[in-house]
Amino acid sequence: MRIIPSLLCFLLISSAHAQTIRYEMAFPNAIHHEAQITLTVTQLPNQAAVFRMSRSSPGRYATHEFGKNVYNVKASDEQNRPLAVTRTDGDVYTVPKHKGTIKLSYTLFGNYPDGTYMGIDPQSIHLNMPATFIWIKGFDQRPIEVKFNLPGENAGVIATQLVPTADRFTFTAPGLQYFMDSPTKIGKLNIKEWKRTNTDGKPVTFRLALEAAVADSTADNFAKKITCIVDQAKAVYGEFPTYDYGSYTFLASLNPYVRGDGMEHRNSTMITVPIAFTGPEHVLGVFAHEFFHCWNVERIRPKTLEPFNFEKSNMSYELWFAEGFTQYYGELLLTRAGLTAVPDYMNTLTGIISGKQLTPGGTYYSPIDASCHAVFVDAGSSVDRSNYANMFTSYYTYGAAVALALDLELRQRNQSLDTYMQAVWKRFGKTEQPYTVDGLQTVLTQITTSEFARSFFSKYVYGHEAIDYASLLTKAGLALKKAQEGKAWLGNVRYSETDKGLTIVANTVRETPIYKAGLDIDDIITAVDGQPVTSVSDVQNRLTQHKPGDVIQVAYIHRGESRTAPVSLIENPGLSVQLYETAGLSLTPEMQKFRDNWLGAKPTK
Repeated sequence: MRIIPSLLCFLLISSAHAQTIRYEMAFPNAIHHEAQITLTVTQLPNQAAVFRMSRSSPGRYATHEFGKNVYNVKASDEQNRPLAVTRTDGDVYTVPKHKGTIKLSYTLFGNYPDGTYMGIDPQSIHLNMPATFIWIKGFDQRPIEVKFNLPGENAGVIATQLVPTADRFTFTAPGLQYFMDSPTKIGKLNIKEWKRTNTDGKPVTFRLALEAAVADSTADNFAKKITCIVDQAKAVYGEFPTYDYGSYTFLASLNPYVRGDGMEHRNSTMITVPIAFTGPEHVLGVFAHEFFHCWNVERIRPKTLEPFNFEKSNMSYELWFAEGFTQYYGELLLTRAGLTAVPDYMNTLTGIISGKQLTPGGTYYSPIDASCHAVFVDAGSSVDRSNYANMFTSYYTYGAAVALALDLELRQRNQSLDTYMQAVWKRFGKTEQPYTVDGLQTVLTQITTSEFARSFFSKYVYGHEAIDYASLLTKAGLALKKAQEGKAWLGNVRYSETDKGLTIVANTVRETPIYKAGLDIDDIITAVDGQPVTSVSDVQNRLTQHKPGDVIQVAYIHRGESRTAPVSLIENPGLSVQLYETAGLSLTPEMQKFRDNWLGAKPTK
């Protein structure tokens, strides 16, 4: 049969409309944090339909049991006649028989508003989609529509990267991956908007959707600071990404009713900070970090995370780059934007370097090893104890330490980490071709030499060699010094003070004096150097009477048994990065130029 073009267009539109997966979300019991959700799927094949709740969420790598908050699951057909639905796993529901249309309804509880979970209150609807919506397996490419029926108390301002429709309470997504990556905030939101022109001449709209009890002038001032971050981030790459619908939204809940988190998404970010917001600048680092992700991880994407699997944890070898390099730039952007003073940035550098040089995780394991462990530490919960203190360093700080070293190395070769990130962007980001660790090394080869790239990756990415930060920092007129030079030290130990003594409440750390002496978690220190101790200050006072190399006696109780151990004190290894001018050293014009090129603001046009 011959179909005329206009009729073909009508049939295609009608077919797509019929196949759209539809959600309707209502809040009849919002005061008690419940929502009622109905999912309607049509034109299903004649076979069992499997519905499930996600166990992981974009931006997270460990599993999260969202299914625990789903109940009252029911199924019906298009005439609202009941269908049998079987719970085949904790978060999986199967409808074995149907005639092509299934309406699945359920009650959802949510009272943990952050970047990973969701929260329901009559005044504030806070949605992370994997924590909210059951989905049907095998139909990821179908378009999705969601309609919100809001409580009367809700102000009804909706912020999301979902696509708006003529009905202001109805939104769409092109498929499951995009839908699950689209956090949504509904309530009393103060929207601030500004425009930029991308390097291709196309306009870009940025929005801050702020949920905070502040004056409009405070929100304006805060938005202006975020614009500085946005502009400096663009300067790193030379261009903004092509946002799918021409805009990017900061969903920001800065109020006492949320949980602390920051979560990147393709065209938006969800930032939650539990404070009585008055415009404090200490939250800006979260905005810088999450915004940088719209290049690095949302489009410069590890192959190990593509496509994202909502049914299990998502292990990646590359989080030292995806999260760690982003961590490095998040703090650096604040300095370049003039929001963190250069002297204050020294504290950031101290933390980065200490994480690599002074922890067993950074000393004995590679950043790839740290990345693989994300499936256990990325906000995942467990009740048993771990030995992380002796085998894991966060891939955030570890990756930032690698980024710092690479940046300073490249700057000695008339390049920079900015140059490298631009090259990675052009190779993997603009093309949206997932990368591997080897691919990152190949790009470094392109802007340096194969020998340099091979050596750097072998030592510091695949390996875990110590990095000579002291000589690297000298070029910028920065000194790496011992923070407690000459001071006796038995280890960084966490104690609980009791009238019986000091109970060790965290694993002692390998290679420290107290670890070598055989003390560990749950042991109770009763005396140091022959003197009773019941407070941390008691221990510090005893240590001030000694120097590195001294041997002291530590009395302690292990499983009810009194013991004494000799502890050989060493010099406190703590580090401090200092400006030459603060450390009493001579800053040369060449050093100042190097520092300015590194930490100074970049042209934003």
